[in-house]
Amino acid sequence: MRLTVLGCSGSVGGPGAACSGYLLTVPGHRPVLVDCGPGVMGELQRIVDPNEVDVVLSHLHADHCVDLPALLVWRRYAPTPATELASLYGPTGTALRIGAASSEFGGQIDDITDTFDVHEWSDNIEITLGGITIDPFRVDHPPATFGLRFTGPEGQVIAYSGDSGPCDAVIDLAADADIFLCEASWTHAPSDRPPHLHMSGIEAGEMATKADAKSLAITHVAPWSDAEAILAEARSTFSGPVGLVRQGQVFDLPG
Repeated sequence: MRLTVLGCSGSVGGPGAACSGYLLTVPGHRPVLVDCGPGVMGELQRIVDPNEVDVVLSHLHADHCVDLPALLVWRRYAPTPATELASLYGPTGTALRIGAASSEFGGQIDDITDTFDVHEWSDNIEITLGGITIDPFRVDHPPATFGLRFTGPEGQVIAYSGDSGPCDAVIDLAADADIFLCEASWTHAPSDRPPHLHMSGIEAGEMATKADAKSLAITHVAPWSDAEAILAEARSTFSGPVGLVRQGQVFDLPG
């Protein structure tokens, strides 16, 4: 199972940096696009034909989903348009949210069911997509947000926190993960950060430690945040391998 980082900038894009988007691939299966924030569609084209991906969304904040209308355009109007529906999984309201962003007219909703077979996450469901088993976990972030646990065909595990404050669900989804892809959007000080929103580097490290994750990959660092300070914080609370993800980075998990 391979994880390719298409974008990892938190909250907004940075200079030459796309927002959240990750591609999971298993040989012989359709790739799975995990989140599709601004700039991700361009990076996706470097690796695969956009017609060939299925999509899962952690949540419907703009920095995680608003490049999907560009994927709709590609699937509808590229010289070789898509010939089958792509699966799209997301929280309640996904079709409405993406349809509103895609509509040519304000106040109207584009019907995206010509290109996507839309499904909504719920607690305690499990799906298989692209040869990967996916388990969603409702985490602590507005609006409805799901962290995702991906299990490859040989038992490899990548856990993705989505966006979340510290919570038990994050620990559960990351339990014994080979790679824990965890957001850390700011440092632990000052202490007046809004609750139930994001994690500090210290909190990301604590979640990884409690989950017994094998490695921690810090993502979703905003352009205005001190990435090296966040990384140092995470290393202070997690003794395993820790790194900052970067756009274009590839993680291979052998069977």
